[in-house]
Amino acid sequence: MISKLDPLGEIASRPHGILADRSSIVLCILRSALLEASISTYGARIVDLRMRGEDGAWNSIILGFASLQEYVDDRAYLGATVGRYANRIAYGRFTMDSHEYRVSQNDGVNSLHGGQHGFDQRVWTAHLDAQSVTMEYTSAAGEEGYPGSLTAMVRYSVVGNELRLTYEASSTHDTPVNLTNHMYFNLGENPREDVLNHVVILRSSHFTPIDSALIPTGELRAVDGTPFDFREPHAIGERIDGEDPQLKAAGGYDHNWVLPKPFGSVELAAQVYEPRSRRVLEVLTSEPGLQFYTGNQLPRVTGADRRGHGYRCGFCLETQHFPNSPNQPNFPSTILKAGDIYRAQTIYRLRTQTR
Repeated sequence: MISKLDPLGEIASRPHGILADRSSIVLCILRSALLEASISTYGARIVDLRMRGEDGAWNSIILGFASLQEYVDDRAYLGATVGRYANRIAYGRFTMDSHEYRVSQNDGVNSLHGGQHGFDQRVWTAHLDAQSVTMEYTSAAGEEGYPGSLTAMVRYSVVGNELRLTYEASSTHDTPVNLTNHMYFNLGENPREDVLNHVVILRSSHFTPIDSALIPTGELRAVDGTPFDFREPHAIGERIDGEDPQLKAAGGYDHNWVLPKPFGSVELAAQVYEPRSRRVLEVLTSEPGLQFYTGNQLPRVTGADRRGHGYRCGFCLETQHFPNSPNQPNFPSTILKAGDIYRAQTIYRLRTQTR
């Protein structure tokens, strides 16, 4: 793939495959001297993210598949833009302006990542310019039960060692909106190995505890004295199998951390370090929350390339508003008013730590 992009910094596109309905899918490729991102119009998915090592070799640091059909069959949201509402809405219902809305239930009785056919399964339109690619999708009024026709856009750019994602959306009717990307990172030398040795820092003093269905209870709980305290560095595997009831409920980490920063400002939220490869990931965001998920439900998948993966072989850092916010008035609001613009930004910054 690298040989098709010359000189460095070029933006290119190529076919990614054809869906059963004959829709043509395009793969857009962005690259700097240090980083390359490949984004598909199917689900606005980041299907590959590669960083250049000290030896000049390019190494993939996210889980992915070799073919479009594998993404069509995927139910783990690998690299996808998820929406209209990322994460969960309890019982697939919420009340807005005294009217109860019911959205599709695809996680037991709950709605997860937009429902049965969320943004991850939709064909987006790609707009390329000299410095970025913007993916655009219009979700019709009533799609998956949501009110209003919503036009969503995600702008991707690669600048130096940063992959930058800028989200925008507008709607014809008041509606909940919560967009994020669902990349599974593995910074190690072998993505088929688990990520338990990765060392994590989360810049947060509180998280939102969950019930047995992974729905936040509404409490903002201090992390002090718990395995959810990552203010100092801890390996993912250090406490993941402990007896804490919250870990038992999720089978590991699958929780939202509350980010203590001025709303809307882009600040450092998380840092992850892999000791053997010495790769470092930093996540900066304007969002108020961060879902840290450790691949507790990832099935064993043997792909056509070396990026086959399985249980706990990847972790997600999903920048977001809080899960189930439409049903929790004490959480930051996710209601986008008709005529207003939803905006959010997330930056993934990558480097190799010097010896």
